[in-house]
Amino acid sequence: MKRTTTFLAVTAALSLIGIAQASSHREAPNITRMPTLDATDFYLFNSYEAGRDDYVTLIANYIPLQDAYGGPNYFAMDPNAVYSIHIDNDGDAMADMSFNFRFSNSLANDGAGVTLPIGPDGNQKMVAVPLKNVGGISADSSAALNFIENYSLELASGTSSTMLMPSGASSFTKPYDYVGNKTFGDATAYQTYADQYLYNVAIPGCDAMARVFVGQRKDPFVVNLGETFDLVNYVPVEGDSAPGAGDGAGFPGGITQSSANDDLNDKNVTALAIEVPKACVTGSGNGVIGAWTTASLPQARILNPNANFARPEVNGGALVQVSRLSNPLVNELVIGLADKDKFNSSKPADDGQFADYVTHPSLPALLNILFKDAVNATLGTTIDDLAPSNFPRTDLVAAFLTGVAGVNQLATVTPSEMLRLNTAIPATPAAMQSAFGVAGNDLAGFPNGRRPGDDVVDIALRVVMGALCHDIPVAGEPTNLGFCAPEDAPVGNVPFTDGAPINASMLNASFPYLLTPLAGSPN
Repeated sequence: MKRTTTFLAVTAALSLIGIAQASSHREAPNITRMPTLDATDFYLFNSYEAGRDDYVTLIANYIPLQDAYGGPNYFAMDPNAVYSIHIDNDGDAMADMSFNFRFSNSLANDGAGVTLPIGPDGNQKMVAVPLKNVGGISADSSAALNFIENYSLELASGTSSTMLMPSGASSFTKPYDYVGNKTFGDATAYQTYADQYLYNVAIPGCDAMARVFVGQRKDPFVVNLGETFDLVNYVPVEGDSAPGAGDGAGFPGGITQSSANDDLNDKNVTALAIEVPKACVTGSGNGVIGAWTTASLPQARILNPNANFARPEVNGGALVQVSRLSNPLVNELVIGLADKDKFNSSKPADDGQFADYVTHPSLPALLNILFKDAVNATLGTTIDDLAPSNFPRTDLVAAFLTGVAGVNQLATVTPSEMLRLNTAIPATPAAMQSAFGVAGNDLAGFPNGRRPGDDVVDIALRVVMGALCHDIPVAGEPTNLGFCAPEDAPVGNVPFTDGAPINASMLNASFPYLLTPLAGSPN
């Protein structure tokens, strides 16, 4: 238990050192120019839907900061990109399995699109409409849909690959985005429409079926985004005696928990979700898997000077990785600005090149610059430096790059940044989950993988500022884990928070777990 708690708590610290643009929204200069390839969050957890104990769920969210009303074109995926979810089950930091999604789009009427007769008799022309739908859409009829988005799903393993097919259907379809209630009726009707695109999929060599869903969802991540990037324009310490107590008995001027602090509360994302039987992903390893998501484009893109719907450009050459995500928030404030694009294009096996960002993290120093004088003035103290002083941060290195033997360490140890999940730890039902994961005595939560209801920002803030230098509860007993001492972290026992709460009750308890997207027109 002690080793498990140590590993998972330390991983939390590193994973969330950057409490920034949501988990990974617009995190690097180059990816801001390619929002359709920008991975926002990645989740990996033992399925907690009733009756699905033998499954693992992986969710890769893309296209950040979607305003539901963002018409008329809304949020299609890039048809020239390859979106991948990778799984390493032996510890060499290379993908043993990759689920590769490729998208295509087309217009109705065999590519001609919906047209309307315009003009009087004798001077009438059939003219294409400017909208992606021309009437109501429901689970019973998509006849009014002018734009159709399909995708293929490939399972690559070693040197072989297999094109997967949905059970009972000829192709995979991505449901049209939730443009509004005149089109779909209401949220329940939209969800019924979207549910028909949840597919069962047979995987070679796997006795049970996998499940796949790709479509728009409400962004599950919560973060005090705008004020965080305005030099942390709030006091990032709990202002109540307990979160949500409303008594103002915490740190003077500290922020209190409120969904109003979540700047992503009105945003959607596009989710690529797959649920796979555990036995099919663990391979011959020790039951621990590592995973990450990437998006890649052909190396060359030449714009068509006479662009049309079918051919706006020509793409060619080898695929180049432009987006990468596993643990949340790593590329925001762990990786230096000069190396953010490099991190996005790199592979986990090469992560040793970023070690300095882990052994000597800059976020604590930044928080010290921003808040030391205010803390000392408020508390009447003379703290020289708020940041932990235990260098190098070997606690973070162990969790970030290697894991801990017997807990979340794969069969072979290759330093690499991946979300790691012990598939043998039973899932915690939604009603019993702690938003603080392991720190909340819930071993099935972050950073043993990551669930949508885990409050990773608060966990990370506390640990990066030295929570592990102070006693933490291990099997109910206050215990120092031996990484550092309390004097190494003068504010390590402070309840840091961004004030934006999240827990499992705010999400669904069945695949694909994320909520119905927000309507572009709610009336």
